Amino acid sequence: MKPQDIIKPENKVIARPRLLLDAHTHYCPGCSHGVVHKLIAEVIDELGIEDNTIGVAPVGCAVFAYNYIDIDWVEAAHGRAPAVATAISRLNPGNVVFTYQGDGDLAAIGTAETIHAANRGENIVIVFINNAIYGMTGGQMAPTTLIGQKTATTPYGRRVDLNGYPIKISDILAGLDGTCYVTRQAVHTPAAVRKTKAALKKAFQNAMAKKGTSVVEVVSTCNSGWKLSPADSNKWMVEHMTEKYPLGDLKNV
Repeated sequence: MKPQDIIKPENKVIARPRLLLDAHTHYCPGCSHGVVHKLIAEVIDELGIEDNTIGVAPVGCAVFAYNYIDIDWVEAAHGRAPAVATAISRLNPGNVVFTYQGDGDLAAIGTAETIHAANRGENIVIVFINNAIYGMTGGQMAPTTLIGQKTATTPYGRRVDLNGYPIKISDILAGLDGTCYVTRQAVHTPAAVRKTKAALKKAFQNAMAKKGTSVVEVVSTCNSGWKLSPADSNKWMVEHMTEKYPLGDLKNV
């Protein structure tokens, strides 16, 4: 090998983000959580706010987020992350505070906390992972589960007459006066990853500028809960999830 062929560390194109800890993941192969963790770590690092950023993670697949991103974290009870984030943000107005939540946590157990924090315009970022299922606890139906989608508690598919309609929680949050930015993105392709990173950066910049509540929904897969391979999960997500949850900005003030 010639000296000019050696790739110097500062010239690496692909490398683990500085704030992403060297830890073995507990997520299933093909899970979207790891990609979103990487993007959050990159955004915080690029904005230079790692020393005054506080993350709040509740119960669910997001519970071990503190193992992966090297910032200060606070653990919240199931569904209560926006309430905890509200207290942290108000007591420490110089800090950037964000929650990292799944659909069962944000749109079911924590619906009240989510809606009222956003309606008050709390200066926080809400990162919402929507994979339409309770992934950690056995694959039960979530509020975002699609009509006809099979889960552990809807083995013949979700029925409107029995289970109601899927909740488009981001659409509800976009209609509140307290939100300044609500967007729905994905991480199933390189182009989608770039858009999600840009959305996360905008949301964190909004928090730095104290504009109110920003919500970044990431339409995601759960191949273990869906009983599909990672590749088939991405295909199913595109064919079914994005029809009910179309990607793009819902509100940008």
